[in-house]
Amino acid sequence: MKIGATYAGDNKTKFTVWAPLKNKMMLHIVHPVDKKIAMQKDEWGYFNLETEAEPGYKYFFRPEDDKDIPDPASQYQPEDVHGPSEVIDHTVYIWSDDQWKGLPFAELILYELHVGTYTKEGTFEAIISKLDHLVDTGINALELMPIIQFPGNRNWGYDGVYPYSVNTDYGGPAGLKKLVDACHQKNIAVFLDVVYNHLGPEGNYFEQFAPYFTDHYKTPWGKAINFDGQWSDGVREYFSDNAIYWFEHFHIDGLRFDAIHGVYDNGGIHFWKLMHEKIKKAEQRLGRPFYTIAESDLNDPKVIKDASVGGYGFTAQWLDDFHHALYILLDKEKAKKIYPDFGQMQQLAKAYKEGFVHSGEYVNFRKRKYGVSSAGISGDKFVAFIDNHDQAGNRVTGRRLPALINFEKNKMAAAGLLLAPYIPMLFMGEEYGEEAPFFYFISHSDKELVRLVQEGRKKEFEHFGWDIDPPDPQSEETFLQSKLQWSKLNEEKNKLTLQWYKKLIGLRKSHPALQNFNKNDIWANTIEDVLILQRRSADEKNYLVCIFNFSETNGLSYSLPTIHTNWNKILDSNDAQWLTEASDKASLPHSIQAGEKITLLPLTIVVYENAIS
Repeated sequence: MKIGATYAGDNKTKFTVWAPLKNKMMLHIVHPVDKKIAMQKDEWGYFNLETEAEPGYKYFFRPEDDKDIPDPASQYQPEDVHGPSEVIDHTVYIWSDDQWKGLPFAELILYELHVGTYTKEGTFEAIISKLDHLVDTGINALELMPIIQFPGNRNWGYDGVYPYSVNTDYGGPAGLKKLVDACHQKNIAVFLDVVYNHLGPEGNYFEQFAPYFTDHYKTPWGKAINFDGQWSDGVREYFSDNAIYWFEHFHIDGLRFDAIHGVYDNGGIHFWKLMHEKIKKAEQRLGRPFYTIAESDLNDPKVIKDASVGGYGFTAQWLDDFHHALYILLDKEKAKKIYPDFGQMQQLAKAYKEGFVHSGEYVNFRKRKYGVSSAGISGDKFVAFIDNHDQAGNRVTGRRLPALINFEKNKMAAAGLLLAPYIPMLFMGEEYGEEAPFFYFISHSDKELVRLVQEGRKKEFEHFGWDIDPPDPQSEETFLQSKLQWSKLNEEKNKLTLQWYKKLIGLRKSHPALQNFNKNDIWANTIEDVLILQRRSADEKNYLVCIFNFSETNGLSYSLPTIHTNWNKILDSNDAQWLTEASDKASLPHSIQAGEKITLLPLTIVVYENAIS
C-alpha cells in the first residue's frame, strides 16, 4: 500500500492515509486552489482518493472533518512541521548513476556528518563541494545524520516527525538526490540515519490518525511505537516501507537505525525480520545490495545474525565497547566519570579479538550481568569509531576527541581505529583534527517544550558531576559554534593529521592483512601499558604486528615474533614526518631480525610487516 501522496501523471494524484478507527476523512487542498473532498475507506482502514492534483499542490487531511493536519506520510513539508504537505514527483529528477552497483560493505570507510553543521551553508548541495576532499582522504561512504523534517531550522535530526520527508532547509528531496547522484559519480556510497524507535514531539499529529503509539513500553525519547499491539499492522507497514522508500526513490545505499533496542516487538514475526524480508525483495528488484547498520545497546550477536536463525538480520552494528575501551586509555581522568566499567588494557585486547567487551560479566553501570559473547563473529559485522555525534554531543563541553587529548594520543587513536578488524567510521572533521565543539541543538517553537529540553539537558549532566551547565540548546549560537572550521585545513598540525589519516586509510586499503576480518587470524595481547595487535592475511602469507604504547612516561622493550625471520617497518608515529616539531626522539629501525628487541617510547604506535622475498 503506497501511503501519502503519489503522483500518477496526467495531473492526477492518489492520496492515501491510514486511519482505521476514523469514520470520515477529508482531503483539503489549500494551494493553488482551495477545495475539500471526502475520501473513501477500505476494509483495512486506509482512506483513498485519486483526484486532480499536480506536483506543487499543498494539502492537509481532516480526520472526522475536524481540523487540518499534515499528512503523516508527507514527503515534503516546505512550511515546517505544522504547515501543509506538498505533492512531489519522483520521476522528474534525471539520475546519472545508472552504472552504480554499490560497494562491498567490507571495503567501506564510513564518514558520519550532520548536514547543517558540515558546511557554512548547511545544505546537501554544499556538501558536494567537499566530495573531492573526502575522496582524496580515502573516504568512500557518507553516513548522514537524520535528514527528515524537524521543527525550526536547526536540530540534530532525532526530533524529526515525518519519516518520509526530506528537510526543507537542507535542500528538500531534489537536494538530497543531487547529493546522492554526485556521490555515486565519485564512487561514494550514501547511508541515512533513520529513527524508528520514537517520533519528535513538535508537529507530531500521528495519534490523531491511528494507534501509532503504545503505553505498553517506555522509551527515554518519547512514546514507544506500536509494533506489536492492536492495530499494529498499519504501523509495521508504515515503517518497513519507509526503508524501501529511501532505496527506491533516493538511491540510498544503506540505512543506520537509531537505538534499535527501543523498538519493542513481541509478536510472532519481529518487525526487523519483516523489514529485512522487504529489503531482500528490493535488492532483487533493483539489482544492487542494500546495507543496514544497527545502533544497539544489547551487546547481543542476534542483532547481526540472519533472520533465518532467529537473528535481526542487520549487516552490521555499531561497536560502542571498542570506543569506550580505547578512549579511556587515552583520557583516563575524564573518561572514568563516563565509562567506570572500562579502563583495563585487557579490555581493549578483548575489543580487538572478540568485539563485545561486556559479554556476561557484572557491569556496575547497569547493576547486573550484561551482554553475550561475540567471539568468532567476523569483524565486518561491526562498525567501530573513536568519535561520533553521541560521544561529542553528550559531553557538557561538546568537545571532540582532538580537543580532549594531545596530538600524539590522537595519532594513536586514529591508528587504533584504522588498524582494527572492523569497518571504520570517522566523525566529520576527524580526519584533520577538527576541534570545534559539537553541541546538542534544537529550534522548537513551543516555549514549554524548549524549557523542558533545557532542564532535561542539565539533569542529564548532573549524573556525571560536571561543574558547568551545558550551553542552551535553543540558542542559535550553540548551533553556529558546532559548524566545522574548514580554514583549519591550512594549519600545520591539521595538515599533518590529515596526512596521518591518509596514510592509515591507504594501508588499510592496500595491505592484505588489514583486509581480512576473520577473528582466527587476529591476536591481541598486552604487556603493562602496551597492546600488541597481530593480524594475518587470509592466505597466511602477510603478517602485521601493530604495537601501541599507551604509557605517557615509560618505554618498553619488546621482541618481535619469531614466526618470520625479518620484519620491515611500515609505520612509526615517531618518524620525523609525523612530528609537529623537531625532536630528539629516536624512531625505530626500518628492518629488524625476529627476536631482536626494540624499545618503544611513550605514546607510540609502530607497525611492522613480515619481509617477503
